[in-house]
Amino acid sequence: MKLKSSWVFAVGLVGALVLYLVVRSLITAGEAGKAEAKPAAGVDALPTVQVIDVPETQHPHAVVIRGRTEAARAVVVRSETAGVVAATPTTEGAFVRPGQVLCRLAVDARKATLDQARAALRSRQLQHQAATELAAKGYRSETQVLQEKANLDAAAAAVRQAEIALEQVNIRAPFAGVFDRREAEVGTYLAPGQPCGTMIELDPLLIVGDVPETEAAKLNIGAPATAKLVSGQTLSGQIRYVARDADPQTRTYRVEIAARNPGNAARSGLSAEVRLGAGVGPAHRVPVSALVLDAAGRQGVRYVTPDGRVGFSPVRVLEETPEGLWVAGLSGPARVITVGHSYVGEGQKVKVALAR
Repeated sequence: MKLKSSWVFAVGLVGALVLYLVVRSLITAGEAGKAEAKPAAGVDALPTVQVIDVPETQHPHAVVIRGRTEAARAVVVRSETAGVVAATPTTEGAFVRPGQVLCRLAVDARKATLDQARAALRSRQLQHQAATELAAKGYRSETQVLQEKANLDAAAAAVRQAEIALEQVNIRAPFAGVFDRREAEVGTYLAPGQPCGTMIELDPLLIVGDVPETEAAKLNIGAPATAKLVSGQTLSGQIRYVARDADPQTRTYRVEIAARNPGNAARSGLSAEVRLGAGVGPAHRVPVSALVLDAAGRQGVRYVTPDGRVGFSPVRVLEETPEGLWVAGLSGPARVITVGHSYVGEGQKVKVALAR
């Protein structure tokens, strides 16, 4: 039996309506499920960083500067009398002992003058002895004896003066050191005050440099210091001087370290990297890879705060060791980010995993 067309149309309309309702309910349920899943997806989306727990430790602090070596003393040795240089027994660059002859002047008439003074002294001694004996017998007055004694003293002084004049022909080293440069050759006429040469003292050796005004207050006389010279040598010593008045141009303070230099092995004028002891204070040892730069260009480390957010602290490198860097600037125990610090920012919440 054939159905009427109106019934077919009605059945189709009802079927379409039922299908629409079913599909709509399925779509609504799917959207609700997605909405409920959003919070969980947000938690999973937090970036993960690896951290290490770094305790705060007391560690020696140091001020690092560029410096140079200098002779502890440099003296131009000059002639005390006039004369022609007769000999130069010490070669340039030689190590000399105190009193060693550097230049010798011609003796000229100085030896004859000394002989004459000694002869006059012997004569005065005899006259004084005779006057004393005659005075004991009543043939000389006390005044005459005193006059002879005065003449004897004057003769002795003349001998001493002639001996000094003769000794002054030897221009000697005033201290142990290196005869660095000779100014006079054989045949050179030296007037009083003219130079024979230059002496320098290299043991102890000075290492000098300039400390920024922000670091000068941290240094104390007697504090330890080490210097790595450009020649590869390393010297150890103590701070002996820190200037109280800054250089008006650079606003820095001169510092001097006295260091032993056995055998004068290190030379004057060498560049050096100098580490000056500045006491002991809190520090943290972090991996080299933990150092980053913030938006302002400051060097520091990123760490995770107790509430799981990223923090940043500027640090100053105190010492570099094979195990890592000793830095100052962090406070208390810190969870330093070692992996992922380049992809997170300050205040950002992160997931934490301990570094392996």
